[in-house]
Amino acid sequence: MLSAFMENFTFCGEVNVQLEVRNASRYIVLHAHRMHIEAVRVAEDKLAGAVRVANFFLHPPTQVFVVVLNRSLEVQRSYNLKIIYNALIENELLGFFRSSYVLHGERRFLGVTQFSPTHARKAFPCFDEPIYKATFKISIRHQATYLSLSNMPVETSVFEEDGWVTDHFSQTPLMSTYYLAWAVCNFTYRETVTKSGIVVRLYARPDAIRRGSGDYALNITRRLIEFYEDYFKVPYSLPKLDLLAVPKHPYAAMENWGLSVFVEQRILLDPSISSISYLLDVTMVIVHELCHQWFGDLVTPVWWEDVWLKEGFAHYFEFVGTDYLYPGWNMEKQRFLTDVLHEVMLLDGLASSHPVSQEVQQATDIDRVFDWIAYKKGAALIRMLANFMGHSVFQMGLQALRKVGKFVNIQEVMDQWTLQLGYPVITILGNETTDDIIVISQERFVYDSDAKTKDPDFGDNSYLWQIPLTIAVGNTSHISSEAIIWVSNKSEHHRIPALEEASWLLGNINQTGYFRVNYDIRNWRLLINQLTRNHEVISVSNRAGLIDDAFNLARAGYLPQNIPLEIIRYLSEEKDFLPWHAASRALYPLDKLLDRTENYNIFNEFILRQVASMYLKLGWPTNNLNKSLVQASYQHEELRREVIMLACSFGNKHCHQQAATLISDWISSNRNRIPLNVRDIVYCTGVSLMDEDVWEFIWMKFHSITAVSEKKILLEALTCSDDRNLLNRLLNLSLNSEVVLDQDAIDVIIHVARNPHGRDLAWKFFREKWKILNARYGEALFMNSKLISGVTEFLNTEEELMELKNFIKTYEEGAAASFSRAVETVEANVRWQRLYKEELFQWLRKSLTH
Repeated sequence: MLSAFMENFTFCGEVNVQLEVRNASRYIVLHAHRMHIEAVRVAEDKLAGAVRVANFFLHPPTQVFVVVLNRSLEVQRSYNLKIIYNALIENELLGFFRSSYVLHGERRFLGVTQFSPTHARKAFPCFDEPIYKATFKISIRHQATYLSLSNMPVETSVFEEDGWVTDHFSQTPLMSTYYLAWAVCNFTYRETVTKSGIVVRLYARPDAIRRGSGDYALNITRRLIEFYEDYFKVPYSLPKLDLLAVPKHPYAAMENWGLSVFVEQRILLDPSISSISYLLDVTMVIVHELCHQWFGDLVTPVWWEDVWLKEGFAHYFEFVGTDYLYPGWNMEKQRFLTDVLHEVMLLDGLASSHPVSQEVQQATDIDRVFDWIAYKKGAALIRMLANFMGHSVFQMGLQALRKVGKFVNIQEVMDQWTLQLGYPVITILGNETTDDIIVISQERFVYDSDAKTKDPDFGDNSYLWQIPLTIAVGNTSHISSEAIIWVSNKSEHHRIPALEEASWLLGNINQTGYFRVNYDIRNWRLLINQLTRNHEVISVSNRAGLIDDAFNLARAGYLPQNIPLEIIRYLSEEKDFLPWHAASRALYPLDKLLDRTENYNIFNEFILRQVASMYLKLGWPTNNLNKSLVQASYQHEELRREVIMLACSFGNKHCHQQAATLISDWISSNRNRIPLNVRDIVYCTGVSLMDEDVWEFIWMKFHSITAVSEKKILLEALTCSDDRNLLNRLLNLSLNSEVVLDQDAIDVIIHVARNPHGRDLAWKFFREKWKILNARYGEALFMNSKLISGVTEFLNTEEELMELKNFIKTYEEGAAASFSRAVETVEANVRWQRLYKEELFQWLRKSLTH
C-alpha cells in the first residue's frame, strides 16, 4: 500500500510479505535502499501472535535490510512480515521518480517507476532478484485530481472525504520484482481491443492524446500482440496492456508487464512532421517491448548473466516484427546488417570486449551486462542460429514442440559464441597450383594488433569457433547456390568443385554469420571487377557486407587501404539503399580519423566524386504534406536521404545551396516547407553554413515547438555550428534540466564531439563536468558508456591519448570498463594514423589524377 504526496514529492508505504521458512533462522534479509524504515512486525497467522523483533537496520553498501528476531523462525511454517516506511519521489531517473511537463502554461508533475535491474528496492523493501518470483497486490492512495496505474487493472476505488482516493489493483501472476510498475499522473488515454479481448490503452499528456500523437503506437500494438500470440502460440497473459509515454526516462522504454513505459520520443508520433526514420524508430521500440511481454516478463532469466537471452531475442524480433507490419521493408534480411551486425562488430572487435554471457558477482557488475554486446551481439547470434537451423525449425524450437533432426549440437556450437569474447575473421586463400582447392583459416578479429602482443591469451590458439560458413562461386553473369562448410579448426583445406580460374568466391552468404571474411587479393580484385561490371549478380546483403568487411579489415590492417575505396567506386550504379547505407556508416569513422588532417580535402573530394552522379539522379524530395507517412517506396526515400546526407556533409555545392535556400524560406515566411525526411540534414547544414541568426532562429524554434520528434532534431542541429562560442554556450546549457531533458543532454555533448570544430570542446567539457555527469547518469545503464565512447571515440592524436590516460588516473571511481574500451579505441586510432594514413592519401592522390 502506497500513499503518494505529489505536492512535496514523498511517499509512505506499508509492505506485507508472506514468508515460508525452509531453514530455521533468526534473521530475515531482504533488499531496501535509500528509505526510512519506521516499524517492523513479524507474526504467524492472526491467532498465534507476534514474534518479537530485537532489532532491524539498513546496510547501504549491499543495499539490504536486516530484521533480527528474538527467537528463530520455525521450519515449514509461514509468517507475515510487515514493514512501514517512507521515502522521496526522487528527481532522478531510477526507482520511484518524478518528472514534469507544461500544459496551458502551468507545470504539472507525475511520478513513475523504473525498477530494472535493481531499483525496486528503492521503492519498497523486497526480495529484489529475478529468480524470486512472487504475486503482488498493490494499492495506491493519491489525490483525486490524479489517476494511478499499475501492472494490473483496478479492482476497486475507494473515495475518501478529503479529496483522496485509494485504487486497489488486481493480484498479478508470479513475476520478478523488476517488472513491477506504477505511476501517478494527470494523463488521458485512448484505447483499442485485440481479437482475443485484451484492452490496450495509451496514456500520455492530454495535449498529445488530443493531437492523436499516440494513435500510431496504439494501432500497431494491437496488431503486434496478435502477431506474437500466433508466433509463440502462447496467449498474452494479462487482461490489459497500458503504454505510458513519459517526458523523462533513462531508456527508450521498459517492458514492465502490463504497464510498459516509454520516453515520449520513442512512442509519440505526429504524422504531419515525422520522418520515415523516426517512424521506424518508434515502431521498433514498440516491437521490442512487446516481445518482452513473453521473453522476459513471462519467461525470465534466472540471473543477470543471461540477460542477453531476453535482450537478444527482443532485439532480433524488432526486425521480424517490423517485417510483419511492413513486409516490403526487408528489415530482417537487410537493415539488420547495417544497424545491428556492422555496428556491434565495431565494438566486439576491441580486445577489451567481453562475452555476451558474463559472470555477475555483485550489484555493480549488473550494469556491465546491459550493453550493446548483450543486445546486438545477442541478436546477431540468434539470427545466425535461426538461419542455420532454418526459420521454421527455429520457430518450432521457440514453441518447444519437437526437435527436427539437424545434426548440429546447438549447445556446443552456441557456447563458443556466447562464452568467448569477440568473433573470428575467416580468411579464404586460393591455391596457386590447383584451382579447386582452397585453404580456410580462422583467427580472432581485433582492430589493434598490438593488443594481441599485450594479451597472453592471444598467443596460444585458444580462440576457436565452430563457424557455419556458407559459400558460393560466381562468374560474370551467374552465382552458384550456396553450400555450407562447418569450419572448426585453425586452418582447413576444402575442395570447391566449380572453382575455375576466372570465377570468384563469396563467403557468408547474405551475412547471416557473425564473423568477417577476408580473401586473397586476387579474389578481392575479381569481386571488385564483378561489382563494376554487373553488381546485381551479388545480392544486396552481400554487397553491403563486402563494403563493411573491407573497410573494417583495412582499418585493422588485414587489407591494403585502397581496397575498400576501390569497392565503393561502383556505387554510382547502385540503386539499392542498403549498400549505400553500409558505405556511409563505414566511411564515417574513417572521415573522423581524417577530418582534422591537412590533406583532408583529398579524401573529401574522392567521396564527393562517388556521390555526385547518384545525387543528381535522385534529386530532392518534394514536400507533399498530404501524402501518408508510410510509402511503399521506403527503400527509395531512405536511399535518397542517405545520398543527400553524404552530399551535404562532404560539401557538395548544390546540396549546400539547396539547404540554405530551404532554411531562408522558412525564416522569411515562417512556414516550414522542408521535406520531412531530410529536415535534420537541412537544419544541420544550414546551421553550419549560415550566420548566427540561423542558430538563434533554430534555438527559438526548439523552445516553442511541442512535437517531440521535431524538438530532438532541432536540438541536434544546433550542434552543427562552426562557431566555437555557440558550441560552448550549448554545452553549458545542456546540463540545465529546465532547458534540455536529462536524457537529451548526452546527445548534445556527443554531437558536439562529432563536429570537428567542437571535438576538443566536448572533450574538455566532459572532463570538467565529469563529477556532475557521473552523479547524474552513473547508475543509468548505457548512459555513461554511451557518453564516454561518444566524446572519446574520435580522438586520434598522441596528445589526446595522453589526456585521456591522465584523466582516467585522476578521477576516483566508476565506468572502468567504458574507459578501458575508450583507451583501446584511441590507441587504435593513433596507430592507424601512424601506419596507414600516408598509404591512403598516396592512393587517393593517384586516383584523383587518373
